[in-house]
Amino acid sequence: MSEGARGLSRGAGRGGRLAELDLLRFLAALAVVAFHYLVAFASVWGQRPSSLFPAVAAPAGLGILGVELFFVISGFVILMTVWGRGIGGFVRSRVVRLFPAYWLSVLAVMGVYGLTGATALDPKLSPGEYALNFTMIQRAFGVQDANGVYWSLWAELRFYVLIAVLVLIGVTVRRCLVFMGIWLAGVLVAVFAFPGDPVLDLLLMPKYAPYFIAGMALYLMHRLGPSLVLAGFVIAGYALALRSALDRVHGRIELAGKAAMPVEDWMVVAVITVMFAVMVLVALGGLSWLSWRGLTTLGGVTYPLYLFHTPVAVLLVPALGGLMPPWAVATVTTLAAIAISYAVYRLAERPVQRLFRPRPRRAAARHAAPRSPLPAGEKASVP
Repeated sequence: MSEGARGLSRGAGRGGRLAELDLLRFLAALAVVAFHYLVAFASVWGQRPSSLFPAVAAPAGLGILGVELFFVISGFVILMTVWGRGIGGFVRSRVVRLFPAYWLSVLAVMGVYGLTGATALDPKLSPGEYALNFTMIQRAFGVQDANGVYWSLWAELRFYVLIAVLVLIGVTVRRCLVFMGIWLAGVLVAVFAFPGDPVLDLLLMPKYAPYFIAGMALYLMHRLGPSLVLAGFVIAGYALALRSALDRVHGRIELAGKAAMPVEDWMVVAVITVMFAVMVLVALGGLSWLSWRGLTTLGGVTYPLYLFHTPVAVLLVPALGGLMPPWAVATVTTLAAIAISYAVYRLAERPVQRLFRPRPRRAAARHAAPRSPLPAGEKASVP
């Protein structure tokens, strides 16, 4: 969700990190914040936010799909990350990247409900349930998330488990294509033959797999160039993503009502279409001109913003609601969430990442070894 900057070279096979993805990640996080602050957080405001912000309720409602953009980017970036890396390096990178800010966010939620009189969005967890939330796998034990946004991390973790299997087998172009093909076939079976099957939902994630698979195909397109096979994976992911996104938005409308979530089907189709079109541009280098160094910081702030914007709103919105108009409250709360997220990024995440960064001698040895973009015997393009 929050890989870094253009600081690394694009490298052999165009495999470096891309600043444009940092910008897209930050925009996706802002979309989620807009959805929550302007549409979803009725208990925080004390009334339906759509009645406070009617002019932007529809576009803000589409912010629910910001997480789907995160998933496409994750498929792209995680495959880029594991290329040429062993299982140990992959696991270490994920732990270092995900857990420091996550642990702080769990502590923040515990503090908000344990030390203040806040009640909005209170998960009402026991100490043991909060403790289980620190593992990030609380859903596997039927325990509620301390923060509502944690649901997407459970999907990410399951994606990482699947990628770990690929890493153990060995990451090559052919194996990636086989892996993606088997996963896609399993998703089709789950969607059309066994809809709602809990085991298939757990293992294959049919609602979210299309985004991850499309992201992986887009990375291969970025690394190797476009091909019919890769385009087929992207198109299949897009078609299944439309179905999944419409189902998710329909579920939200059924839960909250059309007045509270005034989003039409054509809007959802348009957002998913633009999302995939922009990611195709990234894959083909069409956004490579986005090279401002500040995008690195935006990328770094994204994950903490996703984690911390909820407890910030729970504290600030009720406190400021009687002092200023709703637009001012939403603006101040958003800026405060960004500021806190920047502090978490600079004071917690970056120090931990520097601590676990490979030592110079190891890094120098890796850079000294010749790196081929493809394993021996692989073709330079996908048919």
